[in-house]
Parts: sequence; C-alpha cells; structure tokens
Amino acid sequence: METTSIVGVKLDVKGGTGAVNFDVKAKLEEKERKSQMIVVGFNLQLTTKPSVVKFEVEGTATITGKDAEINKMLEVDPETKVPYVFQKVYQQTFTAMYLLSTILNAPPPPIDLLLFRKEGEPADVGLETETAETVGEASAEESKT
Repeated sequence: METTSIVGVKLDVKGGTGAVNFDVKAKLEEKERKSQMIVVGFNLQLTTKPSVVKFEVEGTATITGKDAEINKMLEVDPETKVPYVFQKVYQQTFTAMYLLSTILNAPPPPIDLLLFRKEGEPADVGLETETAETVGEASAEESKT
C-alpha cells in the first residue's frame, strides 16, 4: 500500500467535548489488473457528526492472491457499505489519523471503525505493504539460526 495524501481538517474551532459519530465515504478506482494481482486507487473520507473534524486518505493498494479472493476483497461489505479492502487501508492509516487528531485537538477516529472480521473472509489475500517485506526479512534471518 502506498499512501499519497493524508489530510486532517478541524471544522469547528471550539472542538467537540461530547460524543461524535464518524461517517465514512470510500472510493476505489482500478488502476491495473493482471492475473492474481490488482492495483486500485483509493480515497477514504471520515467526517464527524456533529461537524468537528474531517480526515481524508488517498493512495494505491496492490492486492495479490487468487482471482476469486481478490474479487472478494473488492466486494462491498453489506454492514459497513464499503469494500473489504478498506479494512486493510484503515489499519495502515489509522495511526496517522490518530496523530493528526491529537495535533488538531479533535476526537480521534475509533480503531475498530472498519473492522469487520467475519467467517468466509479471504485469509490468503495479501495487501502489499512495507510491513510484509520486513516480515519476509525476519523469516529469512530466523532460518539462518
């Protein structure tokens, strides 16, 4: 996954001390597709009600796996109304949004906003990230000892 933009905007100078709800808008755009691999552009917007803060994340994600598993990751979750791939995007960008909320003195988004672990969710589909490369290097070092 490559994040190209993360923006946090404080919409209410007073800030909100009460409870807020986060609304999510998500867009996907197919950039490239090959056998067992797809690159998608994404845009994820989180806004609060009442209107206190807005976060927006843009970038690209490379999904690998069997074609059926890739298609499953691109399907819209009936409960959250966003494609499953956004769970991985949110996991990768949550920390940055949390730090932005601290700097802006605004409510942070919940860590589990887009977590929807369900039976039948494809387990073998990978999202290409820097973390995956680090894990591969650690495995190689362990096998040497």
